[in-house]
Amino acid sequence: MSLKKKPGRLIAFEGIDGAGKSTQVRLFEEYLDNRGIESLFLREPTNGRWGKKIRSLLEEKDGKISPEDAFRLFTMDRRENVKKNILPALGSGRMVVLDRYYFSSIAYQGALGIDPGLIRSSNESFAPKPDLVFLLEITPRKGLRRIEEGRGKRTTLYEKSGYLAKVKRIFRSMKDPCIRRINASRPVDEVREKIIAEFEKIS
Repeated sequence: MSLKKKPGRLIAFEGIDGAGKSTQVRLFEEYLDNRGIESLFLREPTNGRWGKKIRSLLEEKDGKISPEDAFRLFTMDRRENVKKNILPALGSGRMVVLDRYYFSSIAYQGALGIDPGLIRSSNESFAPKPDLVFLLEITPRKGLRRIEEGRGKRTTLYEKSGYLAKVKRIFRSMKDPCIRRINASRPVDEVREKIIAEFEKIS
């Protein structure tokens, strides 16, 4: 008699641009490695066909993308990611950690005028719900200042103060029980410790 392997867990890091997600994802990867937890780290947009198209459009100096096209492209990219990477890894018992997931689509495309409820229902029809979401919270002003300090003054199409304020409001309105809100304006090590403490509550 064979025993089924226990499904893995799905964890997402979310927040507006400049919140420090990628830094905290990297630190979380180190933490899981040190604990010997088998994991798969992914980011959205992906490096797949649709993800590369999204990234190219966002990085163009005067790039324009309609809210409808953005919604469509992000959904196609996520469908591919779920099918090829997320579901197989979860099925094999691995932990999957995402740098952005469909909560970003709800907030970012929602701030462009697409109904957030429609975005959520569309994504949750095929994308598994996460076990834990770390929502890193920071003001748009501070987030943009971090971006400018890190790259010079180059920002993408979505990295504008007024727009990010709308994105932040939508993130703030989310009531999912899996969400853990983290004050991302604190020093990096303090943010890391808070994330690990929240993770250990469910591990």
